[in-house]
Amino acid sequence: MIHARGLTRTFKVNKERVEAVRGIDLEVEAGRLVAFLGPNGAGKSTTLRMLTTLLPPTSGTATVAGRDIVADPAGVRARIGYVGQKNGAGENFRVRDELVTQGRCYGMTRAEARRRAEEVLDLLELRPLALRRPGTLSGGQRRRLDIALGLVHRPDLLFLDEPSTGLDPHSRADIWQHILRLRAEYGTTVLLTTHYLEEADSMAERVVIIDHGRVIADGTTERLKSDLAGDRITVTVHDAQDAARAAAVAERFAAPGEVSAEGTAVRLRVPRADAALPEYLRALEAAGVKAAAAETARPTLDDVFLALTGRTLRESDGAPAAA
Repeated sequence: MIHARGLTRTFKVNKERVEAVRGIDLEVEAGRLVAFLGPNGAGKSTTLRMLTTLLPPTSGTATVAGRDIVADPAGVRARIGYVGQKNGAGENFRVRDELVTQGRCYGMTRAEARRRAEEVLDLLELRPLALRRPGTLSGGQRRRLDIALGLVHRPDLLFLDEPSTGLDPHSRADIWQHILRLRAEYGTTVLLTTHYLEEADSMAERVVIIDHGRVIADGTTERLKSDLAGDRITVTVHDAQDAARAAAVAERFAAPGEVSAEGTAVRLRVPRADAALPEYLRALEAAGVKAAAAETARPTLDDVFLALTGRTLRESDGAPAAA
């Protein structure tokens, strides 16, 4: 559905050349839900704007839904839906009329546009709001309307740029319910950006992490967490002397630099804690060290980014946004 090679985009800011995207290679298969993650200014939105033909690339090539983004931008736009960070509906027309107008813009007859408007009203549970004006809707309702506008023409591929940002937890969960439902019913391919790492972790089949305009990781969340971050084991012993001995034993189970001891707590990072912990506890017992407590923790996508860059995504989000 997406095939990109060497996409770059440069801007001039105060007469200086800024490389927002520095050679993106990206493959997205049909029917997948892919999360595109990175800190502010990493190049996420710039990449989406290029893939959706809103911004021409400086160099590189890409085909989206079978059409070249430079040679056939109209063909790309006819086959994709795009929901940006800002609301897409106007303020002066009713919800149903907005949807009909969107269908007409895609070349549907008035009857076809009306039929499709009724379908997406039901799909996104907007029918009770059909006669309301967008300006009277809540944030979650407006985002559902934005997604409905992006689906009117039945696109094969839907781009969602921060679809749940600024919403309360209930509205965010509601938006995700509808995203998953449309995938189940239509098999729509979805590429989204989000700052909510727990959403990407639990919902996306694949995660692509971008930093400084380059892809630095790409895979399932489980593989990225296992390969790049690893599980954490924390064992508490009775005194500092035992902690030193427990740390020495831990070196057999963890990679160099992945063991630390502080007070009576020993921490180590391993590929699979469920397999390593029983063996580690047996090794401690054989060494004459009695564990008072033990716990394990799965890594997060923030841990993956920390392992790759030395900083967390949340720390990086405080930086000024350039893309």
